[in-house]
Amino acid sequence: MAQHSAMLVLEDGSQFPGLAYGATGRSLGEMVFCTSMTGYQETLTDPSYHRQIVMQTAPQIGNTGWNDEDDESDRIWAAGYVVRDPALHPSHWQARRSLGEELYRQGIVGIAGVDTRTLARHLREHGTMRGGIFSVPTLPDSTTMLTAVRASRPMKGAALAHEVGVEHRRVIPAVGSARFRIAALDTGIKDNIHRLLSERGVETHLLPPTSTFEDVQALDPDGLFLPNGPGDPATAGPLIQVVTQALHGRLPVFGICLGNQILGQALGLRTYKLRYGHRGTNVPVIDARTGRVAITAQNHGFALDAGPGRTFTTPFGTALVSHYCPNDGTVEGLRCLEAPAFSVQYHPEAAAGPHDARPLFDEFVTLMEKGREA
Repeated sequence: MAQHSAMLVLEDGSQFPGLAYGATGRSLGEMVFCTSMTGYQETLTDPSYHRQIVMQTAPQIGNTGWNDEDDESDRIWAAGYVVRDPALHPSHWQARRSLGEELYRQGIVGIAGVDTRTLARHLREHGTMRGGIFSVPTLPDSTTMLTAVRASRPMKGAALAHEVGVEHRRVIPAVGSARFRIAALDTGIKDNIHRLLSERGVETHLLPPTSTFEDVQALDPDGLFLPNGPGDPATAGPLIQVVTQALHGRLPVFGICLGNQILGQALGLRTYKLRYGHRGTNVPVIDARTGRVAITAQNHGFALDAGPGRTFTTPFGTALVSHYCPNDGTVEGLRCLEAPAFSVQYHPEAAAGPHDARPLFDEFVTLMEKGREA
């Protein structure tokens, strides 16, 4: 892994010099920052980061190396990686190689030695934007690099679920006897979601994101699960249609992250792009009904357009904005009061992150139990 010069270039013309880290070459994507202190392996393998260059605000990254147990999918999905001070010699009993070695092995272009504090402040003030990492022995001139960044595709309007989801149905068995069967539209589901559902006796049928409601019905499921995923939720028209039909059929629905935005649109809400998004494992969320605060793991750059604690009328009865972020009022959860459906914007499976919200999986099981009794 050569330690020659590298450059991070943003679409507003800003440049951040550093050293080559991981693979060499060129990487283009949306420049975002993640505030997690740990869990970089889970972050990099989360499909929600597809086509994004991830910068870690924590200055020291890679101390525990890379192991063969903590991946959240079968590959790194981040388009590029930006760190300040990478650990060259990891120390952890599970480590099999260094973070830099894994980036190199998977062809992920990174840059180290960047003033990440200044970069984070810049993105907070000016918002996320397209960026590029240029890591070659002889860097192109500034005009060439900036032209490449500005020619890359923006995240707004990007339909990416089909790029990360399964192509064919896949079954994740329950641990022990299967108590429930669910259909999950794979828009970028994380492996820990499978684990938590399986532990609760749920057999998950993972369906391609192009699936229809007829495909869901053919499974005779007890519920429909809408996971996390990348891209602009406004492009998810076919998925929204599937959820709309599920609500008409009173099939229990549970959505996470992108799934929250898909359910919200099925209920009549619109989405918008956040200035710099929520990405990390330390985001507070308030339950509007109880006032209880949970610390959550999040990764989203879009949000639903509604006010905290607001109730609104939908084609399926009244719904409630059940959770919100006290930092900026962002919608963090929805709950249908007359239909069997709820969702959250954060990640209750939290890999990595706090376990405050894991009981939501139990709530989904309870909802399916009530559905059987109805």
